[in-house]
Amino acid sequence: MDEVKVVVAHSERATLRVGDVFLKVDADQARIDVEVEAMSLAPVPTPEVLWRKPPVLAIAALPGTTLGRLGGPSTGSPAAWAAAGAAIRKLHDAPLPPRPGRAGRSIVALAAELDDECELLVTNGLLPADLVTRNRQVAEAALRPWTPAFTHGDLQIAHLFVDGDEVTGIIDWSEAGQGDALYDLATFTLGHEEHLDHVIAGYGTDIDLEVIHAWWSLRSLLAVRWLTEHGFDPFAPGCEVDVLRSRM
Repeated sequence: MDEVKVVVAHSERATLRVGDVFLKVDADQARIDVEVEAMSLAPVPTPEVLWRKPPVLAIAALPGTTLGRLGGPSTGSPAAWAAAGAAIRKLHDAPLPPRPGRAGRSIVALAAELDDECELLVTNGLLPADLVTRNRQVAEAALRPWTPAFTHGDLQIAHLFVDGDEVTGIIDWSEAGQGDALYDLATFTLGHEEHLDHVIAGYGTDIDLEVIHAWWSLRSLLAVRWLTEHGFDPFAPGCEVDVLRSRM
């Protein structure tokens, strides 16, 4: 009997690993629909869908390892990080999927959400006002017009697998859709700024670094309270709060 390993679990969804199979249990079937559709459309390696019986999706494990995780050491050669950048560019250049994704929220809606969240972070005493104010200023650069791209929407480094210097697959597509390409690049390099140049080299085009920095601040500001309320620790070394402090 293979051991059952809890990969991640909170009130909205859970992912379990049993041998070489991942079982994703999601209360929102729309997210699973998006994930299956996105994996079928994405021009990059994705996990094989083994079966689906709501609310469970079974997918095969990918070969290789991730390049690290937020708050932990990064691994892989500069070439591996560049290969990740090239894979991300291939995704962004693909024909658009049919609907907006997490990275495709409107500027007006995003600005309103950000302002509300900043107020709650200070009012609830989660973060000092000067830290929130400074990062809200930095985040402003992300609130600009952008050309829609095929985006993953939650492209943490823990969601991209490599074997040596080759990308073997990308997982967790439930936030995928049309969106701002720089959101994906910022998410992928969040907390690992030292590899940004390698990723951009593989991506192969000029990137507005001010917007990348803005997305780091914006994503972190929006995440702190949710992570705290769902049993995660954004105050751990190298995680979201440290990302915000690095902008001071």
